[in-house]
Amino acid sequence: MVIDLQGRPVGYRVGYVSQVVDQGRGEPIALRGGAFIDVTVFAPAYDLNGTPTVDLGALPRTSGYRTFRQVASGGSFEGYTTIGLGVRARLPFRIFTLSGPGSGSRLVIDVAHRW
Repeated sequence: MVIDLQGRPVGYRVGYVSQVVDQGRGEPIALRGGAFIDVTVFAPAYDLNGTPTVDLGALPRTSGYRTFRQVASGGSFEGYTTIGLGVRARLPFRIFTLSGPGSGSRLVIDVAHRW
């Protein structure tokens, strides 16, 4: 899964959780899958000019993937943006960032297909 960001990410936290919760309300987000990954980007969804910094409308679709079951927005609140990722099982994963395009960057969550 690739998340496009405007500029460089200030930081992020990615890990398995028992449930992913909505940033503003703290309510659980219903996700399909046998395991859930909480992706929290340390950036608000919009900058001070109202320009999107994390494009929550462009989240990837999961149809056709063996491992991914569902991706859902957990919203943005007080400088944190959450994305929930439902996967078929608690599989190993790695996270890294890529520069570009332009002055933007990309946060990549690479989940293994099997153990």
